Amino acid sequence: MKATPFHTVLVANRGEIAVRVMRSAKALGYRTVAVYSSADADALHVKQADAAVCIGEALPAQSYLNIAAILQAALRSGADAVHPGYGFLAENADFAQACADAGLVFIGPSAQAIRSMGDKAGAKRLMLQAGVPCIPGYQGEDQSAARLAQEAQAIGYPVMIKASAGGGGRGMRLVGSAAEFAALLQSAQSEALNAFGNATVILEKAVPSPRHIEIQIMADRHGQVVHLGERDCSVQRRHQKLMEEAPSPAVNAALRERMGATAVAAAQAMGYEGAGTLEFLLDEHGQHFFMEMNTRLQVEHPVTEAITGLDLVALQLRIAAGEPLGLTQSEVLFKGHAIEVRLCAEDAQQGFMPQSGQMRRWAMPASLRVEHALHSGADIPPFYDSMIAKLISHAPTREEARRQLLKGLQAAVALGVITNQSFLAQCLAHPVFVAGEATTSFIGQHLDALLTTDEALQGQALALAAALLLATAPGAAPVPSPRRVLHRLPSVMQLVLAGQHHALIVLQAPTHHYQVQTEATHCDLQLHAVQLSTLEDHHSLQGDVDFSLHQVRQHAVFVREGEWLWLQWQGQVWQVQDQTRAASAKQQGGPSDGKLRAAMNGRVVAVAVAVGDRVLQGQTMLTLEAMKMEHVHVAPASGVVKSLSVAVGEQVAASRVVAEIEMNTEGQT
Repeated sequence: MKATPFHTVLVANRGEIAVRVMRSAKALGYRTVAVYSSADADALHVKQADAAVCIGEALPAQSYLNIAAILQAALRSGADAVHPGYGFLAENADFAQACADAGLVFIGPSAQAIRSMGDKAGAKRLMLQAGVPCIPGYQGEDQSAARLAQEAQAIGYPVMIKASAGGGGRGMRLVGSAAEFAALLQSAQSEALNAFGNATVILEKAVPSPRHIEIQIMADRHGQVVHLGERDCSVQRRHQKLMEEAPSPAVNAALRERMGATAVAAAQAMGYEGAGTLEFLLDEHGQHFFMEMNTRLQVEHPVTEAITGLDLVALQLRIAAGEPLGLTQSEVLFKGHAIEVRLCAEDAQQGFMPQSGQMRRWAMPASLRVEHALHSGADIPPFYDSMIAKLISHAPTREEARRQLLKGLQAAVALGVITNQSFLAQCLAHPVFVAGEATTSFIGQHLDALLTTDEALQGQALALAAALLLATAPGAAPVPSPRRVLHRLPSVMQLVLAGQHHALIVLQAPTHHYQVQTEATHCDLQLHAVQLSTLEDHHSLQGDVDFSLHQVRQHAVFVREGEWLWLQWQGQVWQVQDQTRAASAKQQGGPSDGKLRAAMNGRVVAVAVAVGDRVLQGQTMLTLEAMKMEHVHVAPASGVVKSLSVAVGEQVAASRVVAEIEMNTEGQT
């Protein structure tokens, strides 16, 4: 077999993905090259590489998806190999072929293998030929609405619609009845076309509450293929993974052997080379069905590395150079249990809406393996995936790994941008997950409980926030200096938490003693010490506070920026806005002003109305895409579209007025 040695690896990705790949490449003695967009000029992956090349503007299509720019960067930097990471172009057959045509070693499978598995319909046909068990469905070429509806009826509801060229949950819809099919089909096809440039879909019989199990394989060009066990990726939102673990609580040794043998046979049948993952659904009877194959390294690969002791990126590099795998199936040993959570810049309370902005304070726990590329003051742009870090625990037992991860997650500091940190902690602590019984229905079935906040704890957090806002206000006396007698007078503070207004009565004593009455509780607290430092922009403060709450001494960390306070305490993050001095116009509950504002930074992918159209309140007006998710924006009131200031393809900032409705006093169109 031909050897393909190389010396310099260009990583065609960004953020924590690029940092992770470069770590293993450097350990093996390779020189590394980073590529970056204009939005990532100061990113960590740029600073850690031996060389870096700017490849375009912020939008992925102008940078990280620009094949010509990446190849030019390889030529200019002297790179002779390209690692695609696990996103963007990692499963793009044209990119793999372009690298090969340019004389670059592509650290991944062949373009032919990527192409054959990238088409879900073709992949399923290939797996059926290889004898791999597949979910009953339709993967034909006739994509007419009538034919698809006919096939869905023949399969039997519920039916899953999936984008043939897709991944990451995009272009996927669960259809419960024939009455829903047409609308959900159109929605899936539209999302697939916008995300992948291909509206082709397949249909599959929906498996009720399955486990999502995937098998990691590694294959060299000498014909050696091994599997590295399974990962359970059942905890998902919007068909996108949030938590993964290895091994699966639902897989015993016999089932692992069967599923592993299936995966190895499938890879051998197609002459596969490199890292790959075969994804299966596991039903309640222990039957497994092939879903798709990812022809790349997975985001969740660290849990496999933890239990096997193998470096999967290092194996990729060796295989790409033409070296033998050097590993037989009997030499693959599993030790302990590993769990991973994906920390994402998103608001779970608002339908997991992606967030962007500046991460004011960032500190990850040393007790866990943490994959990230952030630092205090780092910007999180709106153009890319919402995942900002992965936290991984590994222990002898599953329960030890779960407790370690929960403790580490609660200690992680991520203040300034809303994340799903508290939501992940709720998932880890939920009895269903503790028992190892979570399926793909876990979040959907228990969402209310996972989002519920203890009222007493919330009241205590509000009380602490009120005290910190007073103690850190401009001109406030530093703790522990006594306040003037004037401040003993009771005051009313208006704070906003999770979109709800709260009126707090605050009584201050001379020794930084506070009595705070909220809707939920009466709190008695005293600040002992507040350590402050000014952030780089001089408009924000970060600090630590030691305090007593009902005579129990505790600790919290916070960041204050004007009227905003981010507070981390009791393993949760609280974002509080001080509206005490706000004008009455800011109060909620008033009539709509008829202006539609962008809910986040994003790109306009669809506009459903035009100036002069009559609309009803709640009617779809436009759709924004942010961090690989689509978000429908609806009319805030009934009336006539007076102005529309955006067009498809345009990038808009959060809170920007994108349309205005002229309302009639009768409230009718």
